[in-house]
Amino acid sequence: MQETFEQIADDIANRLEEAASSRHSPMHTPVVATADADARVMVLRAFDRATDTLRFHTDARSPKCSVIGDGAPVGVLLYDKEAKIQLRCRGTGRIERDGPIADAAWEASTNFARRCYLGDGPGTQSDEPSSGLPDWIEGQQPTNDQVAPAREHFAVLLVTLAEVDWFFLSNDGHRRAVINMNSGVGRWITP
Repeated sequence: MQETFEQIADDIANRLEEAASSRHSPMHTPVVATADADARVMVLRAFDRATDTLRFHTDARSPKCSVIGDGAPVGVLLYDKEAKIQLRCRGTGRIERDGPIADAAWEASTNFARRCYLGDGPGTQSDEPSSGLPDWIEGQQPTNDQVAPAREHFAVLLVTLAEVDWFFLSNDGHRRAVINMNSGVGRWITP
């Protein structure tokens, strides 16, 4: 168990880095909540330790993009059942459709992942179950030319963390600390 705030802050950063880099990490698909009390599971794509920023990919037509815009509160909940550690992250989210971060994220994506942005926007009503993808691309690996039009719908959600509530479950007694990510200052609180 971590006993100092410095150890806890390091544990948080290590867990977020692993979650972003390993699809097998139990924290790879956290719950992301927006200010309109909507929550969804998203894939954590990157964590920048220097800026305490999480990166997710999203469809620019998604309602959450309007809610978040250039800056709004965002919560991110991650849990590792085996380690018995929960991270409740609070920060400011922003949507970037263009620029070096969004461009690099698009370039690093596979064409199979990019094809998700070819279809109807999230929440589009359908008369039958549908992926929203055009019929011609269902189950297919598209070419660069075929996915090029999808770039206009691709965006990244960046969440700069303000604080992380670190919660360790234990039969010997739970432990809980809140770390201010800007200052590194922590405080113990009861579970």
